[in-house]
Amino acid sequence: MSVHDEPTLNKETIYEGKIIDVELHEVKLPNGKTSMRELVKHPGAVAVIGITDEEKIPLVRQFRKATEEMLLEIPAGKREKGEEPKTTAERELQEETGYKAAHMHEIAQFYTSPGFADELVSVYLAVGLQAGMPRTEADEFLSVEEWTLNDAGAALREGRLRDAKTAFAIQALLLR
Repeated sequence: MSVHDEPTLNKETIYEGKIIDVELHEVKLPNGKTSMRELVKHPGAVAVIGITDEEKIPLVRQFRKATEEMLLEIPAGKREKGEEPKTTAERELQEETGYKAAHMHEIAQFYTSPGFADELVSVYLAVGLQAGMPRTEADEFLSVEEWTLNDAGAALREGRLRDAKTAFAIQALLLR
């Protein structure tokens, strides 16, 4: 056992949902004692920051129940079982914004909240966008807005963009 490992001694699934599962793990600590860890298990997600030929970023505004507010976000979604992240990215971009990308590649990956969740988000950059009609799911109600990178960066600096994946992606583009 490494000084930094926490081997699981026992685990119990507390909840199995459509999007997440919640597990309770009894772990052995590096000092030999035990402790409990509550873990959210997630299949992974993708997020897509697209750039139109006019250098606009399609963003979606939608109500998020967990925060009880409208948030402005880049298109994103949960990976389906066995689905390649790029396939998820292509689907989510088209479903939420109507855009199809001529070229799409992964620019980063990050864990959303590694203190309690294993959700890994793959961030894709989509270019050569061709407009189309969004095909949102029955329980998705959102509007599409197109922002310049400068305006999105200013909104981020002013604290008006509060979604982590969106902030991360915009900062990644600003650093390029």
